[in-house]
Amino acid sequence: MITTRQQHAHFLACILLGLLIVLCISWEMWVAPLRTGGSWMALKVLPLVLPLRGVIRKDNYTMQWTSMLIWLYFTEGCVRAYSDKTSISAACASLEIFLSVCNFAAILVYLRPFKQAAKQRKMQNG
Repeated sequence: MITTRQQHAHFLACILLGLLIVLCISWEMWVAPLRTGGSWMALKVLPLVLPLRGVIRKDNYTMQWTSMLIWLYFTEGCVRAYSDKTSISAACASLEIFLSVCNFAAILVYLRPFKQAAKQRKMQNG
């Protein structure tokens, strides 16, 4: 049974994943592209699109590996926040860091009760 807290966390995880996708595309195409007119760096959003369906459907396995995938975007945000020369690009990187961390936290809040229940079953069975 999914609690209200888990429902809110799932909704938040979906919204944050969508926002991260929109941020990455707009950042590399229009806001602060590496090259004028857009950049192939916008393709970095493809790994985020892959788990979108599973995250929306509340697939626990997809949520688990998405929580690990998110750290790549956190790392990119950290690198670019400190190395990009334009302030708008650094701001986009900082927003990417924020969205990544919040997405990770929302996924953890959603998955924690499932993990605790699985651990309880394992303890009881053997």
